[in-house]
This record gives sequence, C-alpha cells and structure tokens, in this order.
Amino acid sequence: MDEISSVKVENQFIGKNYIIYVGDCCQIIKGIPDDSVHYQLHSPPFSQLYIYSDSISDMGNCKDDDEFFDHYKFLIPELYRILVPGRLCSVHCKDLVDYKGSSGRAGLRDFSGKIIEAFEASGFKYHSRVTIWKDPVIEMQRTKSQGLLHKQVKNDSTMSRQGLPDYILTFRKWPENGDTSGPEPVCRPDGFDKYIGDKPIEFKGGTYDSISVWQQYASPVWFDINQTDVLNTKLCRSEDDEKHICPLQLGVIERAIHLWTLPNDIVFTPFAGIGSELYGALKQERKAIGIELKHEYAEFANKFCSQVDINKQLQLFA
Repeated sequence: MDEISSVKVENQFIGKNYIIYVGDCCQIIKGIPDDSVHYQLHSPPFSQLYIYSDSISDMGNCKDDDEFFDHYKFLIPELYRILVPGRLCSVHCKDLVDYKGSSGRAGLRDFSGKIIEAFEASGFKYHSRVTIWKDPVIEMQRTKSQGLLHKQVKNDSTMSRQGLPDYILTFRKWPENGDTSGPEPVCRPDGFDKYIGDKPIEFKGGTYDSISVWQQYASPVWFDINQTDVLNTKLCRSEDDEKHICPLQLGVIERAIHLWTLPNDIVFTPFAGIGSELYGALKQERKAIGIELKHEYAEFANKFCSQVDINKQLQLFA
C-alpha cells in the first residue's frame, strides 16, 4: 500500500498493514489506483438523518435525500474504478422514517432502494441483500416511535408498523470482458475453516463444517448479530461532535470480510469513522485503507488499528 501524494491529504496514519487518510473522501479516493482494492464496506451518512460535523464536505450536511445523493454520486463511480474486477462493494443502510410534523405524512422512505439505483447507474450490479434483525422493543425505547407503541394497537392499529432492520446491500463490479470471475477470485479449495482470524466462528447447533458455516452466511436474515458488539464510541465525543453515531456491528463486518475476501486482500472504506471496518479487516489478516473527514475519529481509528498489531505481536511471545 503506497501513500497518496497526488491529492490533498490533511493528515494520515500509517501502520504495518493499514493507512488512514484524513480529508474529503471524494477528493482523496482519486489518488487510489484503478482496480486495486479487493473489497469495500461502508456505512454512509443516512441522508440528513445524522450530522457528523459542520464541514461542507460532510455528506450528512444536506437538506434532503436528493441533495445527499447529488453528493454521494460523486463517490460511487470512484468506488467502481478502484475495485478489482469481479469483486464486491457492500453498503450498510436502512430505510428512513418520515414524521408528520416535518414531512406532512408519517411513513417510510425507501433509502435502500435509492442506494441500489445509484450504484447500478454507476456500473455496479446489485448482487445481494442481507437483512440484519433489530429488536423492535429497543427501537421503540430509543425513538419513541408512535408506530411501535403498544397503546397504538388500542387507538388505531393502522398506524402500527414493524421495527426497522439494517441491510447490507452488496454490489459486484463485473469484468468488462464478460468473464464470470475476475483476475483475483476468492477461491477456497477446502471451504471455510472454523475461525474468523483467531476467533472461533459462533455456530449454534448442527455439525460444525464448511457447509454449516455457509448455510449460516447464506441466510437472507442474520438473526444472531450482537447489536452491542461495536467499537467504543464514548471516547469519540467532542463539543462540536455529531448528533448521532451509527456504528456497524463488528459481527457483521467480520462475517462479510470472512465470506468475500482472502488473507492479504485490501479492504477499503471511504467513511472510516473510528475504524470499525479497518479493525475487522486487520483482525482477519487483511490489509486496510480508510478515509475519514474528522481528525478526532481518525485518531481513534488509528489507536484501534494499532492495537491489533500490538496484540498479534504479544501472541507471538505468549
């Protein structure tokens, strides 16, 4: 992994197997070579729902979905360009809520559908969707949504709705020559082993073999994701910090990287945050490149990533 010198980088953190660039992802990504990244995983700002900073380069600083996608569409073609042909890009998202007070009519917005439309318009092919189960009681307690309150069943249950899951939408960059596999396919002659990095795969019931692991991964709904298994965000708050942090669970990251990459592959995220995707990649012997707009977040991402290297060095002498 080489340092980027052709574009403006505010700062950078370099470890043994990772690089974190600080700055605008739409600008910095232009310095990454064509067809050089093996897998991409990111959680974009959910339109104007969460504001992470007051920077004009922050995609969360927008008035509506249309303005968000105007900005997001500058990034998507670059994601396509740097991806190795035949490999995949995964996007963590969910549908968004409209409230009567702000939108005139209460309901949902098909944010995931708009992401699919935007990626396919840039050359990607929609590959798969994983639904990540979320506890509706926890959502009700957090959001106080009228549609999730039990009393609404008594008042008018036409207003009642189900809780909102997360999705992992995955897109494929098909080789231009028409081949079904790219130059670097993810081949496992012996199938899956029992470990993600140095951690045994959590599997409930059945025979523990490659087929059982695949059946777990192939399920369209992942019911077994621990919602609290995230990097520590409490340390990342500052006076002018965001209104909300929406971390992607480490279990989702680990499973996606385990399924769709091989050791030494390069995993890329344009919204590195505090480094969840980078951390998950390094834990599995992959290399990682991330871009983060906020310097405070990038510093914490560097700390988490460097801790992986330290732990591995200690294991060698254990």
